[in-house]
Amino acid sequence: MFRRIQYRIYDLIDKNKKGMWVSRLYDWYMLVMIIASLVPLMFIEDYPIFTIIEGITVSAFIVDYAFRWFTSDILLKRGWMSFLIYPLTPMAIIDLLSILPGFGLINPEFKLLRLTRLLKIVRLLKIFRYSPKIMLFFKVLVKERSVLLSVLVLAVSYILITALVMFNTEPHINPITGEETFHSFFDALYWATVTLTTVGYGDLTPVTGIGRLISMISSLFGVAIIALPSGVITASYMEELKEYKEEQKEKSLKAAEEKDEIKEELGKPTFPVFSSL
Repeated sequence: MFRRIQYRIYDLIDKNKKGMWVSRLYDWYMLVMIIASLVPLMFIEDYPIFTIIEGITVSAFIVDYAFRWFTSDILLKRGWMSFLIYPLTPMAIIDLLSILPGFGLINPEFKLLRLTRLLKIVRLLKIFRYSPKIMLFFKVLVKERSVLLSVLVLAVSYILITALVMFNTEPHINPITGEETFHSFFDALYWATVTLTTVGYGDLTPVTGIGRLISMISSLFGVAIIALPSGVITASYMEELKEYKEEQKEKSLKAAEEKDEIKEELGKPTFPVFSSL
């Protein structure tokens, strides 16, 4: 009886099979709760309705967390150890951080009230669980991590080199306007990052010939840096998406076969049939 209840809850919260409308309805319900919990963060003033929204959404998050903890041994397949391991998993930590601000653990008189509002933003990460396409994208990032890490190392190295060059060649005071340019090394890092990504806000600009030459090279180099991982991710994502569709098709066929088998079992007579002599 206990195991049957566990599997019923697990089918509700974790299995999004085609035809299981209750599971899909639960996913949509949780998405609405997540979005509703973020609405108060869009306002400076605190309205009474926000307290009601917070109470409803946090209650939904607590029930969802309890359900997932209760069925963690089915998910992790580690026996009773699963109940100890599950609270330490990344998604469980996100769930817990999304619940804590609702208890008012931080007094409004403290300046750390803003920390509570920031923790509520963590609830947005809960959406990842209910979107297979987003989870598929993270799977692609994990699969291509070696290539992406190489590009990241190359980009960071270039940023550090250009920042060092700019900080040591550019004057800290613009001789034309008299305004500060690269007052600290962090300013140089900020400029190098913005230039490499081809954003170029224009709040920090070089005034020397060497600085402007580096700016041009960084802009061209930035286009290649951004294009390289984009191509890798796109190709890998299309491949994973194709595999995902094939898996979904196989699951649908298997579910249809199981449904037909159940119908055949129900259609069999439960008493012997004697032919007439």
